[in-house]
Amino acid sequence: MSLAAASGTGRFWARSAKTIRFVRQGCTNRPFFHIVVMERRKDQYQPVIEQVGTYDPIPNEHNEQLVSFNYERIRHWIGSGAHISKPVAELLGIAGLLPVHPRTYMTAWRNRQMAEKLAQIDAVKNSDNVDSTTSNS
Repeated sequence: MSLAAASGTGRFWARSAKTIRFVRQGCTNRPFFHIVVMERRKDQYQPVIEQVGTYDPIPNEHNEQLVSFNYERIRHWIGSGAHISKPVAELLGIAGLLPVHPRTYMTAWRNRQMAEKLAQIDAVKNSDNVDSTTSNS
C-alpha cells in the first residue's frame, strides 16, 4: 500500500520539483547559510531533504569568506533535475562547478568602478593638500 500523494512521501514527492538554495541560520547581525536541497514550493524554514554545503558571508581574520560544498551530492541533485537559486549558482560558478554567473561579472565591474572613483577622490585630496602646504611655505 502506497501513501497518498498529499502526504509528501508517495509518488508525488519523488517527482516533485527540487531546488538547491540557501537557508539562513545564525543570529541577527551574524548570518550563516546552509546550502540545502528542498521542495521548491516550501518555505526556507520547512524541513529540508539534504544539506549539501555551508556558506559564511562574514569575512574571518584572514579576510576570507568560508564556503564548503559536497560536490558529489550537488552533481547528483543537478542530474536529478533540481533547480539552483541564483545566489547558490553564483557560488558554484566561483567555485568552478558551474559557469561563472553573469551577476558575478557585474559585481566585479561595479567594485572596480567604485575603487577607481575612490582613487581619483584620494588623488584630488592629496594634490590639494600638497598645494596648500607649498603655498604656506
